[in-house]
Amino acid sequence: MDQRVIEERSPRWRLSAYFGSAAAVAVTVGALWLFHQMTAGLRLDDIKAAISAMPGTSIAVALLATAISYCALATYDIVACRIVAPGKVPWHSAALSGMSGYAFSNFLGFHLFTGGAVRFRTYSRSGLDAGEISQVVLLTWMGLWLAFTALVGLALVIDPDGVPVMKMLYPAADRLVGLALLGALVALYFIAGPQGREIRFFEWRFPLPRRSMVLVQLLVGIIDLMASAAVLYVLLPADAQSGPALFLTVYMSAVILGSISHVPGGIGVFEATLIAGLGLQGRADILASLLAYRLIYYFLPFFIAVVVLAAIEAGIIRGKLAARFVGSAKAIKAIVPPVAAAVVFISGVVLLFSGATPGVPDRLDMLEGWLPLTVVESSHFLGSLTGLALLVIAHGLQRRLFSAWAAAVAVLLAGVVFSLIKGLDWEEATTLAFSALFLLLSRQAFYRRSPQRFGRISWHWLALVVLTLVATTWLGFFSYSHVEYSNELFWEFAWEGEAPRFLRATVGLVVAMVALGVAVAINRPPVRSRRLTQKEPEAIEAVIATSHDTQTNIALLGDKEFLWSPDRKAFLMYARAGRSLVAMGDPVGDPEQAEDLVWQLRDMADREAGRAVFYGVHPDNLPLYLDMGYALLKLGEVARVDLTRFTLEGGKNQDFRYADRRAAKEGLVFEIVPRADVPAIMDELRQVSDIWLAEKSGGEKSFSLGYFDPDYLSHFDCAVMRHEGHIVAFANIWRSGGMNEMSVDLMRYRPGVSKILMDALFVRILLYAQSEGYRWFNLGAAPLSGLSDHALASRWNRMGTFLFRHGDDFYNFEGLRSFKQKFSPVWTPQYLACPGGLNIPQVLLDVNALISGGIGKFIGSGSRKPKRRPKPKVAEPA
Repeated sequence: MDQRVIEERSPRWRLSAYFGSAAAVAVTVGALWLFHQMTAGLRLDDIKAAISAMPGTSIAVALLATAISYCALATYDIVACRIVAPGKVPWHSAALSGMSGYAFSNFLGFHLFTGGAVRFRTYSRSGLDAGEISQVVLLTWMGLWLAFTALVGLALVIDPDGVPVMKMLYPAADRLVGLALLGALVALYFIAGPQGREIRFFEWRFPLPRRSMVLVQLLVGIIDLMASAAVLYVLLPADAQSGPALFLTVYMSAVILGSISHVPGGIGVFEATLIAGLGLQGRADILASLLAYRLIYYFLPFFIAVVVLAAIEAGIIRGKLAARFVGSAKAIKAIVPPVAAAVVFISGVVLLFSGATPGVPDRLDMLEGWLPLTVVESSHFLGSLTGLALLVIAHGLQRRLFSAWAAAVAVLLAGVVFSLIKGLDWEEATTLAFSALFLLLSRQAFYRRSPQRFGRISWHWLALVVLTLVATTWLGFFSYSHVEYSNELFWEFAWEGEAPRFLRATVGLVVAMVALGVAVAINRPPVRSRRLTQKEPEAIEAVIATSHDTQTNIALLGDKEFLWSPDRKAFLMYARAGRSLVAMGDPVGDPEQAEDLVWQLRDMADREAGRAVFYGVHPDNLPLYLDMGYALLKLGEVARVDLTRFTLEGGKNQDFRYADRRAAKEGLVFEIVPRADVPAIMDELRQVSDIWLAEKSGGEKSFSLGYFDPDYLSHFDCAVMRHEGHIVAFANIWRSGGMNEMSVDLMRYRPGVSKILMDALFVRILLYAQSEGYRWFNLGAAPLSGLSDHALASRWNRMGTFLFRHGDDFYNFEGLRSFKQKFSPVWTPQYLACPGGLNIPQVLLDVNALISGGIGKFIGSGSRKPKRRPKPKVAEPA
């Protein structure tokens, strides 16, 4: 059989991935450039001196304000859970989930994927479904935006001149804007009513809590924003503490821009926005205050969360405390891999930043009497390369690879040695040792012993590594801005020559980074291909002969891989798309082997840090997927005609009789070509197929549908319609075992031959199946049909129903079902089974790329779309 290629991502998808990485690099580089402009003339020693001179009372107040802010963040979740699912989530679980979720997401960024993951795992254990969890997350954000609106409105009403961005308007106009914002909040308060209300936007429904809860969310949000702003405000020098209206507006703008920038923690974007907004360029004490703010408000809660996580892993938290927080503890424990990846990545950043900044002179003087200069120079160089290695290894930790875990522990311990030798940097050595201890305590989370290399990093991760190296280089040049550069500087080896050490380390990092980029480019996962051996189709056909479902014939397409049962009496066919292993339907063959094959694919995906997805599964096997903890999305319904009752007689079948009789008058001749004779007519079939594809201006689909391939078509009988001896339409015949059902796969024709060409071919095939003694004829699926539109139905069902009713502009959903309904079929639902929560959107994109290679074609790729025709002509399958 010809070799068929299965690309993991479509070209458009890969282009979007590169664009996202390039955009992240551009944003960070732009922020660093702006920083460079704002810090021109400053020295690192000035910043250190400003930090040392910071009053202890300011730090104490900042710590207190941080505690208040995180208590408010916890209250967000408590109130949201009371609104969405009263009585389901204990308040302490919601509080811990909120605190830990914000501690991770504030520091790491990507709030949906970090804080959202914690909430999903916590609240799903309490019985909340994905829709309810989404409402909880939405309500927590609602509190923040309510507070933002209220504070901006108050600032404009009380002190419009203090907000520079509004000076383009008159003060009276500023106050009107502020009053409008406050009026909108008051209107929302009354709209909510004493019992709450549901707001509808098209088919989307958003439950608005009762007015008392809206007020609580607003007050909590104000406390949160005021407390978090106070952390930075008290750390600023007295002469930089501007009016509250200006500071709050600029601060909230910096927080929002940092959140939407997708830069981890909004670092750089937040600082640049705040410095520019307050007009505080070129001041070392301002940078010192911002650094202290990062340490207190972002790093300290993250560090506490990591310590709690380590205590949970080590079993230190036991007894009543563990029992009280068991749900949240397990949820937090489930995100050990991404947290470990963050810890190791931060350790790498610490090593890189340490290599780019001067050491402590007294410590270097001590080393001068103990160690040779070459040892110190080598340790400095190797320490920087170790930092880069940790950035790369962190990607493998995120995928739970044991090899990455072992490498990370070894490299961290090596980093401890290099930190002490290069300058007695005991602070960073302690940080690296703590990271290694955290990994040792988290050993069980890294169980995947996959043959894939942890060094095979994604382009997104490579972009993050590049950003870190750019920041390191900027920090180094900033630290040694007072040193005059010369060509000889690179070759200076001296105890006081720290600038040359930085330059040599930078060159080494650049060379290593280029080598890594080349390795990533040329060692991408190979384009996967399948070549069915001569014996494999025979084995597949033997199993298909035992199946009562014609869809199993798609196994002969040659674009899938197979999991076989030990006795070769059953198989599961699947293909790869992104990080998803997508099975086409349920296992085929011996039903007793089905469960083992499903779990085998699940285990294989888990070992490869991927997802097992089951596309187009039948209702009979749903308990198996539910036992796996999978979410079920209804894709639509399959129509099957009962051939024992099918007839062309009767008024409702008048259109079919007309097509059949008109075909005879126009000289259209129907014929079934046996599979042995199909190769002889292959050239004619190809001509028809090429013309049909050109007419449709589309490409071939795959996976769930066949495409034109001579070897594939040679496995089946072919129904053809001839006109004047030439083939003008064809369809390959799918047969199930046990004479249970018949169906067709490809149906293609020459346009312009006859208006009833495909109608007549379709009717003749049904009559042929009936004459052969088959029980059913499978008409294929009607996407999105049969979904529930009840107010309490899932969001997937309501969204699908909306598309079914209003999506005719891009796909004739309702017309397709109406056409198949003319045959009075029996409708059977089919489902997509996949990991739930935040995995669902990515799964849908992966399946869409696998079937049709483009966004928006996923739903319609598994069926035949009818072409509308005026009566009395029958709708024409395309």
